[in-house]
Amino acid sequence: MGKLLSLSGSYWQTCALHAGVELGLFSIIGGEALPANDIAKELKAPARGVEMLLNALCALGLLRKRKDLYANTPEGKTLLAKESAEYIGHIITHHFHLVPAWSQLPQAVMTGKPVRKRSSFGEAEEREGFLMGMYNLAMQIAPELSKEIDLKGRRHLLDLGAGPGTYAIHFCLANPDLRATVYDLATTRPFATQVIEGFKMSHRIEFVAGDYVKDKIEGLYDVVWLSHILHGEGPENCQKILGKVISSMEDGGLVLIHDFILDDSSDAPLFPALFSVNMLINTDKGRSYTQGQIKDMLKRTGVKDIQRLAFRGPHDSSIILGVV
Repeated sequence: MGKLLSLSGSYWQTCALHAGVELGLFSIIGGEALPANDIAKELKAPARGVEMLLNALCALGLLRKRKDLYANTPEGKTLLAKESAEYIGHIITHHFHLVPAWSQLPQAVMTGKPVRKRSSFGEAEEREGFLMGMYNLAMQIAPELSKEIDLKGRRHLLDLGAGPGTYAIHFCLANPDLRATVYDLATTRPFATQVIEGFKMSHRIEFVAGDYVKDKIEGLYDVVWLSHILHGEGPENCQKILGKVISSMEDGGLVLIHDFILDDSSDAPLFPALFSVNMLINTDKGRSYTQGQIKDMLKRTGVKDIQRLAFRGPHDSSIILGVV
């Protein structure tokens, strides 16, 4: 019983973390040790609720308390304060924006349709949370992964649905002769431009605006990287996207699919299984796909030498590679 009750109430911890990040508590505290009243004044909020949340975050091990002063833990200061280069608050904010939809999971199951409503947080805020959250996640993977995947001799990479272009940046950093095209919706351009310019890669990486479901993919590439693209679409659109991708590739080109891939039984690993439910809640036809399903999609487009790489990322993301 204890395990079930703990699981049932675990969202309380999640909500406390979300609130701490959303309110900027870790950034307000920074490298100081502050009393609750000072933090409440900075927030322009009643001290009662602020102190309760601060104590809960201490209990979670995210802050520490000495007498009546609250300070960041090393983890809080490094990962949850906006001033830090390792800040991951954007992806936590994205998770916060998903909470209202997840609370309607029974309805999504009974109707088979998404329950995500018009944004109650503001479209611009949600877009920033999502795109920069993808940047947070990619920065955990891309710097090292780009050194492990051999792209020596490759000339032009397409990063499809690239968001801020984090993977394209790091693949180019690891391969001096490689240039890249970042392809995503026009609304993504400001975020991608900011990140690409921040890495001083504008001379080798271009942004192309488009909808990879509706629009043609222009250009010719010898590497295509699809990171967390297929799970947003149903099988028909996935096949359509892969068909477009393959038609834009040179013979011998590499196609790399990075996603939360399920075992062929569909009931493991845990995160890809839960992520599939997230797609039920938030998309018309999206889901997590099994290794076998992705390999079959690639085979239908004529891709050969298909293999699953040994790589395992956060939340059991993995990579399937094929040759055109």
